[in-house]
Formats: sequence, C-alpha cells, structure tokens
Amino acid sequence: MKIICSRNSLLKSLNISMRAVPSHTTMDILECILIDASSNILKFITNDMDLGIETIVEGHIEEKGIAAIDAKIFYEIIRKLPDNDVRIVVDENFNTTITCEKARFQISARSGEDFSYLPIVDRDRCITISQFTLKELIRQTIFSISAGDSNPLMTGELFEIRSNILRVVSLDGHRISMRIIHLEKDYENEKVIIPGKSLVEMSKILSGEIDETVTLYFSDNHVLFELENTMVVSRLIEGEYFRIDQMISNEYDTKITVNKKDFMDCIDRSSLLVRESEKKPLIMRVSDDQMDLLMDSSMGRMNEEIDIVKEGKDILIGFNPRYFNDALRVINDEEITVFMVNPKAPCFIKDEKGSYFYLILPVNINQNQYA
Repeated sequence: MKIICSRNSLLKSLNISMRAVPSHTTMDILECILIDASSNILKFITNDMDLGIETIVEGHIEEKGIAAIDAKIFYEIIRKLPDNDVRIVVDENFNTTITCEKARFQISARSGEDFSYLPIVDRDRCITISQFTLKELIRQTIFSISAGDSNPLMTGELFEIRSNILRVVSLDGHRISMRIIHLEKDYENEKVIIPGKSLVEMSKILSGEIDETVTLYFSDNHVLFELENTMVVSRLIEGEYFRIDQMISNEYDTKITVNKKDFMDCIDRSSLLVRESEKKPLIMRVSDDQMDLLMDSSMGRMNEEIDIVKEGKDILIGFNPRYFNDALRVINDEEITVFMVNPKAPCFIKDEKGSYFYLILPVNINQNQYA
C-alpha cells in the first residue's frame, strides 16, 4: 500500500477516528486504525465494539492495500510532522515507512484481516436534521445522564420520534432533562436509547453548522450517524425506557418567573461557600415578589434577594445548586419560569412553547431552621 496525503488532511481525519479507539481492551487489534485503501477511496476505520467510526481521508492512492497501524503511535507521529505532504508505504510484511520532508519513521503495521468492521445498518428507518440541532440537543440534555452503570438505561438518552416530533430525554434519578423539536417532515415512529458516551463523542464530531445535515439510521441494535465524509455507528442500549409521561405533571401551587442570568449568578455566588466534599442545599424562600436564596455551610452563610414574579403560594424549598445551574446553563431564554408544588415534590422548568422541560428533585431540609 502506498498513499500520499497532506498532514492537515491526515490530522483532520485522525482527530475524528481517534474517538473510537479504546483506552483499554483485551483485543489489541482494536487499538489500531485500519487504513483502507483497497478501493479508489481512502478511509480510516476505528472500532471499540460500542462505537465505530469510518471517515474518508483526502489523499492520493498510489498502490491499493489495507493495513492496521497502532492508533496512538500513528497519531503522535502525524501530529508532530512538518506541515507538508506525508507519504505512507506498507510492504508485503507490513513494515511501514512514513516520510515527510526530511523526517522518516519506520514502524510495524498489521494485517487488517482480524479487524472488526462497522456493523451494517439498514437505511429504511431514518431522520435527517441539521448538525447544529443535533449538537444542541445533546448539549442541552447530556448533563443529566447517570455516570454509574447500576442501571444502564440511565447512562443513555431516549430518542423518540412521533410523526414530525423528536423528543430527547435523559435522567439520573435526581432530575430529568427533555428537549422537543419539530422535524421538517413526518417520519415513522421510533424509540431508541443511545449511550451517553456515544453522544458525547458524536457531539465533538458534529460541525455545529445549521446548513450541514446529519442523517440518523436506526436498526434494532444500532444507530448510524451519517455526515458528508464520516459514518459513526453506535450500539443501542437494550430495554424499555422509563415511562417519562407518568413522571411529569403540569400541576403546581407556586409559579415564579425570574431573570435567568441573575438567577445563575446568585447560585454561583452561593456555591463559593461550599467545599466539593460538602453537599449543602441551596434554600429558596419564595414570598410575594421576592425570593431569598440562602446557603449555610461550614465556611459561612450567604443570603441574597432576587426579584421575581410570583403566582400562587409561598414556599420554602431546598435544591442541589449544581442541578439547578446545569439546567439554567443550557436554556437560551432571558427569563425562565419555575413551577413548584411543595417542599418534597419535584419542581420543573419549562417554556410556553413546550420545547424544553427540566425536572429537579428537592433536598429534604429542616423547615423550622429556615422559617
């Protein structure tokens, strides 16, 4: 195999491909990048068995062939080469020579016969959305997946399609994040759970441009994300997702409208008094057109007033401040509306259009202490 590519082209493709190279594996072939120059198109393929990536590389094929090269070594070599054309030659014994200007590396490659190619996903069931939209959907929900694996369903996100509606949901047992968008046309109903890890890596690959699209193809076990020059295949999480509609209620006794930035700044200031090892609640005392935010920790005490518009009953309630800020950070509205029932029931943040819904469980507090 003999190929010539610019360093920038190689590096661009490697930055995408490296996202599916496992850091630890018992199958050392998966630590390689498969360079596939067997046709007229040069491709890099990586696969950690949960996530697989195939991306087209701009370059010239002088002699066709296939070889698997240690991904980390290959990446570091290319990264530190001069900014010029790179020539890669692999002989019949898989001895590999990489040259660029006066730099010359000789490393060993492997046969690609044992490499696990990407699963084949039928293209019957799909949706197409802009890369910007998918990137935003992930950003606005991914923070509330569970980091642990005690319940695998909580480590992924629900992608549910009903006609021309796409709903994305994540939860970790303490909160629920939900985003809803309208698609440009009607699609077949679909309901899949995509691993959070795959979505994080996919988000880094997406350009974020509103005029560039990505198509999602669904099978029973996998989802395929297809961009212009890249395909990403992720396994799906098996199981029936939680009955979200039964967890969500529109009933409330207290409704407050508040400036989002002012609210976030106030929560940030309260967190200055909390060490990482401490789990101190942020106390919200709602009365009339004012909300007092209180933080009481071993480092000190903070009390700040913030203007609100209130409907309904007064309430005294406590929350994990990080959970609140995580939700506020991904809402683009200038003002947000928070709905509360009682000190032991979840509160929720939603907009009038129904494009987002964030539910947060409260923290038990001593009502007499803050009354």
